[in-house]
Amino acid sequence: MFRAIGRYIRALGYLVTGRVDAARQELSRNPYVVQATFDRITEEKRGRIHQYKDAVGRMIAQQEKKMAKVKQLTDEVNHLEQLKEGAAAKARTVVKSLQAQGKTMAEIKANEEYLTCMTAFSDFTSTAAEKNEHIAELEGDIKDLENTIGGHKVQLQQLVRDLEKIKEESAATVADVITAKEEEEIADMISGIANDRSSQELQEMRDLRQRQKAEARISREMAGTDTKQQEAEFLEYARSNVANDEFDQLIGLADSTDKVEKAEQPNEMTDQAQSETRLPES
Repeated sequence: MFRAIGRYIRALGYLVTGRVDAARQELSRNPYVVQATFDRITEEKRGRIHQYKDAVGRMIAQQEKKMAKVKQLTDEVNHLEQLKEGAAAKARTVVKSLQAQGKTMAEIKANEEYLTCMTAFSDFTSTAAEKNEHIAELEGDIKDLENTIGGHKVQLQQLVRDLEKIKEESAATVADVITAKEEEEIADMISGIANDRSSQELQEMRDLRQRQKAEARISREMAGTDTKQQEAEFLEYARSNVANDEFDQLIGLADSTDKVEKAEQPNEMTDQAQSETRLPES
């Protein structure tokens, strides 16, 4: 029983998932959804490009910082070299002075002033060597950073080009989706697969027009509008005929017309009387 319930629940889940997926696919074909999707992708890529630029910028800042450190250390090494030369020069002066005094080599090397110059020279030499090592290390880092930054710059340029291509692809894709959707609707309409909504709406408007006309006619009949309109037409004809008779009388046509009518009436009566009094032929 529990297995059956579990299978039933899974089947319901598959049904819901299938319907949701179908709805999602149908919605994703909408041109507005396509445009919005491309806009979102463009914004996401633009955001990643900005993050990438920031990272490369920090690397460039580190490179510039190391270059500044190399310059500083180089200046310090140059200064130490000058101090070394000064210590050596002073030591040579001390040696010459001591030699002039007849001091032996052991006495010269034991001389305090000579030892001071020698110690200073040794310190300057070791410090300069350490700084040179640091300079060499920094120059190696700078070289690596230069190569890395160069590769990232190329990658950034490619990403920017890809972003421009996506913008172009966005417009082309939306146009293709709209065109394909229109072609599909036309094909379905022709093949009878789908109903043309515009034709249906047009027919509904026509039916509405006929109903409105019929309702207006019924309303007129119930309100007596048609009868009043007919009476108005009759009155108009009457007024027109009276006006014509008055005009005929005014110009003298009424008497001649009456005479003609009166002249024609006796003839008609005579003919009728003759036809009535004529004896039938035997």
